[in-house]
Amino acid sequence: MCFSPEASFTGGVIIFSIGVATVKSVHKPNQLIFAIIPLFFGIQQITEGFLWLSLQNPEFPNIQKLTSTIFLIMAEILWPMVIPLSVLLMEENKSKKRILKVFLVIGILLSSYYAYCLLNFTVNPQIINYHIQYNNDFPVAFRNIAFAAYLTSTITPLFVSSIKRMHYLGVLMFLSCLISAMFFKQYLTSVWCFFAAFISVAIFWILKDSKKTFNFELVNLLKNK
Repeated sequence: MCFSPEASFTGGVIIFSIGVATVKSVHKPNQLIFAIIPLFFGIQQITEGFLWLSLQNPEFPNIQKLTSTIFLIMAEILWPMVIPLSVLLMEENKSKKRILKVFLVIGILLSSYYAYCLLNFTVNPQIINYHIQYNNDFPVAFRNIAFAAYLTSTITPLFVSSIKRMHYLGVLMFLSCLISAMFFKQYLTSVWCFFAAFISVAIFWILKDSKKTFNFELVNLLKNK
């Protein structure tokens, strides 16, 4: 969350709780990675809560370094790989699976780039106007390319997928990113995660609906036998 440590901790606990319920909705092994996304979102928000506290108390520089690193690993390294991978694993249409593999490769390459940047460049988080701004000296020449690759790997697979209602999640994530970029451009990394709660609810909804369909089809199969 992007407004205060209290908002981050509260949001993190709520999202983590949604994540627990989402994992319980899993009825196929290939849904597990998709289901744990809200759990990761919750951990990410709680981590940023500790970052808030460390920024407000400069005598704890090690905590600031640790929490900012964990947050950015999740935001910039984890998500570009996890989202396309989770959709790919759930997809059953062979032609769409081939397309989704392309987005997974893009995500892996982007994650590798961000991992290189986090290892070789500095990040300086600051509290500005009730938001956390992650200032960094990553190569300027690649910023727009990296941002485009980020959107491509994390949002496009949701529209490619044939899974029922997945495109609704794609619309939600696109609008979340668009609003963040339009009104909170300097704080995009932090503010976009504010929408994690809505995204988590959508993930829960998709799996819950899938479970109902699965149970209905199973009942019909048993009846036909």
